[in-house]
Amino acid sequence: MATKAVSPNAADVAVGNKTSSRTVALIIIGLLVILVAPFLVYPVFVMKVLCFALFAAAFNLLLGYVGLLSFGHAAFFGGAAYISAHAIKVWGFPPEIAILTGTAFAALMGLVFGYVAIKRQGIYFAMITMALAQMFYFFCLQAPFTGGEDGIQGVPRGKLFGFIDLANPYNIYYFVAAVFLIGFAFLWRVVHSPFGSILKAIRENEQRAISLGYRVSRYKLGAFVISATLAGLAGATKALVFQLASLTDVGFQMSGEVVLMTLLGGIGTLMGPIIGAVLVVSLENYLATSSLPVPVVIGTIFVICVLVFRRGIVGEFNAFMDRKRG
Repeated sequence: MATKAVSPNAADVAVGNKTSSRTVALIIIGLLVILVAPFLVYPVFVMKVLCFALFAAAFNLLLGYVGLLSFGHAAFFGGAAYISAHAIKVWGFPPEIAILTGTAFAALMGLVFGYVAIKRQGIYFAMITMALAQMFYFFCLQAPFTGGEDGIQGVPRGKLFGFIDLANPYNIYYFVAAVFLIGFAFLWRVVHSPFGSILKAIRENEQRAISLGYRVSRYKLGAFVISATLAGLAGATKALVFQLASLTDVGFQMSGEVVLMTLLGGIGTLMGPIIGAVLVVSLENYLATSSLPVPVVIGTIFVICVLVFRRGIVGEFNAFMDRKRG
C-alpha cells in the first residue's frame, strides 16, 4: 500500500502551528498566574519577582540576542531607581511621571555607556561596562541627593493618574503587573522584528553581517539603549514598590545577580530570564530566614545548574522538545 509523503512545507507548517499553540497556551497561563498571584502569595514578593524578571529580560536582549556580556547593568537599574525616588519625594512628581523620568535617565545613560563600550568586544566590552558602572556607584555614594549609604527612604507611592491610590497593595500590584507586561510585550516585538533578526545575525556571524552592508555598531548601540531603558523601567518600578532606592541597586552584586538569573533560566530565550528571576528571588527570600549563607547556596545551585543544564532550564526544555519532534 502506497504511503502518501508529507511535503517539507506541510511539516514545517505543522511544527509551526504546534509551537504557536504552545506559545499561546503559555501566555494564557502566565496571564492567569499574574491575575491570581496576589491572592495566593504576598503581593510585595510577587512585585519583586516581576521587577527582576523585567530586568533580567532586558539584560537578556543584550546577552542572548546580540552576544554582548555587560557587567554594568546595575547602573541603569539603580540609576533609574534613584532618579524616580528623588522625583517623587523631592520634586513631587506623580508616580507615573517619576517612573518615566527614571526610565529616560537610564536610556540616556545607556546611550553614553553604549557609545563608549561597543567600540570593544568580548572581555574588553565587559570590563568597560563594569568600570563605568563602578564609577557611577561611587558617584551615587558621594552625591548629596542620593542619601549616601542610607539611600532615599520613605518614598511615597502617591496616586496613579491622580486618583488611583497606590498605597493599596492590590492597586500597586496590578500597576506593576501592567508595567511588566508592557515591557515584556515590547521585548517580544523587538526580538521578532527585522531589527531582532539582524541582532541574531550579528550574534552568529558579525563579519558576515558587516559584509552584507549592515552598520553593526548602530544596531549594537540600539540594542544596548533598549536594554538599558527597560532595565531602568524595572529599577524605577522597584523603587516605588519598596519605597527605597539604595546603593544595593547600583552595586556590582546586582549586575552579577541579573547575569545569574539569565544564565540559570536560559540565554536567548524570552521565558528563560523570567524563570531564572523567579528561582533566584524565591531562593533569596527563603534563605533570608535561615542560617545558611545566601551567596554560597545560590552560587552552588548555579554551578550545579550550569553543569547539568548548560543551556539553562528553558533552553534545555526547548532542546528536549526539538529532539522529541525528531
